[in-house]
Amino acid sequence: MIASNIFRWIGSLFTDLLFLPFDALRKGDFNWWTSNVINWLFLVVLLVLFWYWMKESAKFLREGTEDRA
Repeated sequence: MIASNIFRWIGSLFTDLLFLPFDALRKGDFNWWTSNVINWLFLVVLLVLFWYWMKESAKFLREGTEDRA
């Protein structure tokens, strides 16, 4: 019963809270730039994380501590 409640809470979290901005975009009459702001933000976050990952990878490569199988 507890596992069922956890999955219901997760479903409720996404449908009732986290998807509210997407519902507002779907129901509103916005132009292209306004509708794609969330996509641009996701892209910026992805690029920043990719840059950090590459920086750390280069650091481990320089130090010779990368995991070689």
